[in-house]
Amino acid sequence: MKPYIPDDHDYKTKSHISRIICLSSYIGLMFWFTLWHLFLIPAPTANPWVIWLLHLAPLLAFIHVIITGNPRGHAWMCFVLLLLFIGAVLAAVNPNTRVYGIGYTLLVSTLFTSAMLYTRWKARYNKQLAHWAKQKQAAQD
Repeated sequence: MKPYIPDDHDYKTKSHISRIICLSSYIGLMFWFTLWHLFLIPAPTANPWVIWLLHLAPLLAFIHVIITGNPRGHAWMCFVLLLLFIGAVLAAVNPNTRVYGIGYTLLVSTLFTSAMLYTRWKARYNKQLAHWAKQKQAAQD
């Protein structure tokens, strides 16, 4: 394992861009659930608010992680997104919910990818910062 990350990568910019994409897809997924379950095709036999809340609950569990930008929390969110991805693919192959499923699959895939990249790049950036601080401390001594 490398003791530090080389300076030839701009991990600060990469992590910032992936965080913006992650936030956008997170909000987009919540908007997609709201639009579909409450306005476009509400469940005729059940309370649409309950179904909407059940779909939104796994995402709402990670709202603090998304707001604070915790890389470890983003990695844990990716594990939960794998379960959402299964439901998205099942909705995409059903002819009755194909449009919903395709949008759901794209948003979950984008959120998963951006969250994983954010986790990776932010960890590398933090490692760079630690190395730079150590260099600065050694130069002062």
